[in-house]
Amino acid sequence: MKIEVRDAPPRAVWALEQAGVHPLLARLFAARGMHSKDELDEGLARLLPPRTLLGAAQAAVMLANAIHQHKKLCIVADYDCDGATACAVAVRGLRLLGARHVSYLVPDRVVDGYGLTPPISERVKASGADMLITVDNGIASVEGVATAKALGLDVLVTDHHLPGVKDGQIFLPNADVIVNPNQPGCDFESKSIAGVGVMFYVLLALRAELRQRGVFTAENQPKLDTLLPLVALGTVADVVKLDANNRRLVAQGLKRVRAGALPAGMAALFTAAGRKANAVTTFDFGFALGPRINAAGRLSDMTLGIECLLTDDPTRADALAKQLDAINRERREIEGGMREQAFAIAETLFDDTDEPPPAICVFDPDFHEGVVGIVASRIKDKLHRPTFVFAASAAPGKEHELKGSGRSIPGFHLRDALDLVAKRHPDVLLRFGGHAMAAGCTIAEEQFDQFEQALAQVALEWLTAATLARRIETDGPLSPEYRRVELVDTLHKEVWGQGFAPPTFSEEVEVVSQRLVGEKHLSLKLKHQGQPVDGIWFGHTEPLPPRVKLAFRLDADEWQGVRKVKFLIEGAEV
Repeated sequence: MKIEVRDAPPRAVWALEQAGVHPLLARLFAARGMHSKDELDEGLARLLPPRTLLGAAQAAVMLANAIHQHKKLCIVADYDCDGATACAVAVRGLRLLGARHVSYLVPDRVVDGYGLTPPISERVKASGADMLITVDNGIASVEGVATAKALGLDVLVTDHHLPGVKDGQIFLPNADVIVNPNQPGCDFESKSIAGVGVMFYVLLALRAELRQRGVFTAENQPKLDTLLPLVALGTVADVVKLDANNRRLVAQGLKRVRAGALPAGMAALFTAAGRKANAVTTFDFGFALGPRINAAGRLSDMTLGIECLLTDDPTRADALAKQLDAINRERREIEGGMREQAFAIAETLFDDTDEPPPAICVFDPDFHEGVVGIVASRIKDKLHRPTFVFAASAAPGKEHELKGSGRSIPGFHLRDALDLVAKRHPDVLLRFGGHAMAAGCTIAEEQFDQFEQALAQVALEWLTAATLARRIETDGPLSPEYRRVELVDTLHKEVWGQGFAPPTFSEEVEVVSQRLVGEKHLSLKLKHQGQPVDGIWFGHTEPLPPRVKLAFRLDADEWQGVRKVKFLIEGAEV
């Protein structure tokens, strides 16, 4: 692994320091593209205005009319954390703004597949709804929207995914209104906003429309900022790029959670996960709460996750959070077994040079389709190759189809690779979609070998030595005066995540002692610039040499009331 150091432009560092930013934070922010303190302003007033989001104003008029006419609204959600939080934000927000009849429906991953399908539109109509609102899906649901319209439903699509493309042309569903920053003609600057963020913006536009109609005044209008904890959770869990606008949404949500202003279900999830809401970090959202909500969509019914986020009854919230925690434990057990089996299959693909193939495809009839994406991510991390993991479809009548989830490495656009496979081999892919780093597809079981060969061929053509070289970007050496628990707390309070990487430092250290803990983690006693510090490398078992250059993040351990800095090892250059 090659450890590289981010460039922190001296002028930007100086400008931030002069504006009162802590010297270490100034260096970290400058290395992530910040140039002035204004860019660090997390105030709500600095959020991009809803009027710049194409379709938001029309959606506001449509919803205001529906509320005035007492129409029945039905939210169609997605079955991941972004979809669940977007659904909860939609239901809570619409009720706050006066909607009397708001229900929701969430597809089943196995039975329904992804997005608004014709059968789901039929179920919405059968429920008695007058208006169908998608959250975190719908932009590619041409047939589902057509069915909904044919049944007489009003349709509002709110989404953040890329539109479908056919024969090189973008095609959109025939909804009454579409709100999506990635649709043609939209000038909204934050193209990376999550589905929950899009729905929050629709509610902001709706509230402004209701003010204009005299329903509310600036003084008595409902406070939509109560929804920001949910917006922050969905944004972090969906691993969207934390651009300036997304960082403000997340920062505002964190602020409210730390102050105790969070829904009962979120509070219960913190308890179930053994985390403290008053000291919440983006890591808690991404690695504690998000996975527990996602587990419901992977193994059970995302209704559990949505109900947990909707309830205001602490007793019910506690029961639902415990149920989600149990499902997540089951998910981890299934994932552990699948991961071992998948690694064993992947290792049979190696050639005589012990080099993995350019792309990795793994299938086993016993794999669970709700966990294939996580396992693909684990293999990709270990082998540094684009990876697809397939499971047999559990949908009735689809037993001979395989559902695959893929994860990629920087420099290899997975969705474009699938598109090229589809062009070269028109009969292989039944369905596919996704983004650069994550994608999904469905194939017939007898086409697995053909898909594996076709993807490997694209990878062989596209991957270069530079792409295949493992790299980790860091912020360089850590000055000894910054190795303090107070500074660890300061760093943890900031918004870090996709596109705004958490601080990772690197330098040569002395390895005083090392031992395995739990059979799969390396516990270390180190000397950092002559001073002792503990370290741990999770998931790593290979011993380190006496002196080694490490990449590490900072954490704090507490033992018998004493807190000490600890290094979380991310990689080693040996």
